[in-house]
Amino acid sequence: MELIPLGPGFAAEVRGAGMAEVAASDEIYAAVRAAFEEHSVLVFRAQPITNELQMAFSRKFGPLEIAKAASRGEGTPFSILTNVEPDGTLVPPGHKEELRAMANQLWHTDSCFKIPPALTSVLSGRIVATTGGETEFTSMRLTWKRLPEAMRKKLDNAYAWHDYAHSRGKIAPHLASERERSAMPAACWRMRWRNPVNGRDALYIASHTCGIDGMERSEALRLIDELTAFATRPEHIYQHHWQPGDVIMWDNRATMHRGRPWPMDQPRHMIRTTVSATDADGLAAMWPERSAS
Repeated sequence: MELIPLGPGFAAEVRGAGMAEVAASDEIYAAVRAAFEEHSVLVFRAQPITNELQMAFSRKFGPLEIAKAASRGEGTPFSILTNVEPDGTLVPPGHKEELRAMANQLWHTDSCFKIPPALTSVLSGRIVATTGGETEFTSMRLTWKRLPEAMRKKLDNAYAWHDYAHSRGKIAPHLASERERSAMPAACWRMRWRNPVNGRDALYIASHTCGIDGMERSEALRLIDELTAFATRPEHIYQHHWQPGDVIMWDNRATMHRGRPWPMDQPRHMIRTTVSATDADGLAAMWPERSAS
């Protein structure tokens, strides 16, 4: 197995080991898992993608999350991100899937509004746009390291609230339905996530972050905006240009990402599986009531 560096201090392409090999071999899984812990974003090219293979690959990393309420794929392990209707036509302008794509163009980490949150997301390009539609990543480990010491001390034992409806409200007031709001109430997590394998800390925020314990809301939102801007300076970003057969997995504990726009007259069909974090992934220290003890 060979690792080809891609981003500014993080992200790598995996060569010599594909999804099928990882799913079938504990030894190859262990090597890829070590690369995941080190590089945070892994790219696999020219994969023979099927739903079954993606699920088998993802399951090696932990328990699969079920797609959220009112999403395409609800009730299954597959979140379907697409502008293609089941009959093959493209969604019309202003369609909810177009608005959801716009929300996914905000910097975020997946499922921080869920209990438990996500360890990793695995995204496969089934139909990729020929223009635009890139996915961008930034390392929140490097962000934490770059923060002034005083800010790290301020955030080390701080806890933030994450709400799916908060990020969707930035795009349209009613983009998150009442059913979605009811099914996904806000969750609270520590703002510093320590990787238990290598001890490296990462700042844990997202577009879903709607408040910080003990801080007035407007002040908290200003700070989140400042931290996001600091984390996502152009020189800190890896931008992935999709090719058919690409699969990317990323560490939701240690990165933020966003999609980029593409012409909506071009079809784009992506499928994501998400693996939930466990105590073995450092989750035990993220709970307010547990990390305080």
